[in-house]
Amino acid sequence: MNEAPIRVLVIDDSALVRQTVAQALTRQPGIEVTASAANPVLVGERMQKAWPDVILLDIAGPRIDGLAFLRRLMAERPTPVIICSSLAEAGNDTLLQALAAGAVSIIARPQFGLKDFLDSTVPDIVAAIRAAAKTRVRQPLRGAAGSLPPAMMARLVRNSADAILPAGAGATLKTVDKVIAMGTSTGGTQALETVLTRLPLTVAGIVIVQHMPEQFTAMFAERLNTLCAIEVREGRNNDRILPGRALIAPGGKHMLLKRHAGQYQIEVVDGPLVNRHRPSVDVLFRSVARFAGSNAIGVIMTGMGDDGARGLKEVHDAGGATIAQDAASCVVFGMPNEAIKLGAADRVLPLSQIAAALIEAHR
Repeated sequence: MNEAPIRVLVIDDSALVRQTVAQALTRQPGIEVTASAANPVLVGERMQKAWPDVILLDIAGPRIDGLAFLRRLMAERPTPVIICSSLAEAGNDTLLQALAAGAVSIIARPQFGLKDFLDSTVPDIVAAIRAAAKTRVRQPLRGAAGSLPPAMMARLVRNSADAILPAGAGATLKTVDKVIAMGTSTGGTQALETVLTRLPLTVAGIVIVQHMPEQFTAMFAERLNTLCAIEVREGRNNDRILPGRALIAPGGKHMLLKRHAGQYQIEVVDGPLVNRHRPSVDVLFRSVARFAGSNAIGVIMTGMGDDGARGLKEVHDAGGATIAQDAASCVVFGMPNEAIKLGAADRVLPLSQIAAALIEAHR
């Protein structure tokens, strides 16, 4: 029995984008474009008759208040939304707000040479649509939810990775300092906000890979830094890993853990795509397993695919503590599920319990 096609709604102020994308998608098996419009207001009635499985949304058109539409959609009927916008090419805080509001992914498009770009990017758009159709979108989580106090109160109280990892068995100098390594992808911006805003300044140093275009990681880190008790920023080469500090891998670069003179630092490097990603969670986790060993705490959260699963197994096998987010609280139970199937996770926890587990584990 054939599965029902993925119903896609295209909302874009550009007639060229609507026409090119719609024509390309109609040629794809298992995908049906139910409607396209310059403005969400124009398709409201058609959406009610045939609700889309995925919405491809331009958030920056002069006739589109895409952010307001996205927020209203997520509040009333959460639906997977992929942002396709020229704002993404140079980075824009509006796109971060869209991710925080519940968009599952972003496709950056240029302002010029649009037709050629769209023609060459069809495989990526199709892959994003198929992945988005499998997500379980919820109303955005709020950092204050759960049993721990919000950030303000907390202030008061083997693959291509081998080509990137340094050779050798790691530094010989010993340290008892803990390192928390976190990896996530689709849905991860909300998941990271939920976890990091609940951590106190005394928490162990944190290194993070979030699959995200390179223009956004610095802004994402800055946004989290305003919300969290801990310091959050984009990692720079040779940055030290310190308690109360979280370093996010720069988009387009791999980030690794290293140890020098008994101190943990990060190394930011170029390199090949690993598991189709740069930065890759596997690259980070494998370096953490090598240099932190039993002092590591690995966490894998919501995301499509399997990046990080094998690396988390290496952290586990090196004696580190490992946590996977559970299926019920994931937007996409891909990466955690693959790690669980490998036997890489000591504990499988809902998102709301991960922060408490990290506070307890590093003591």
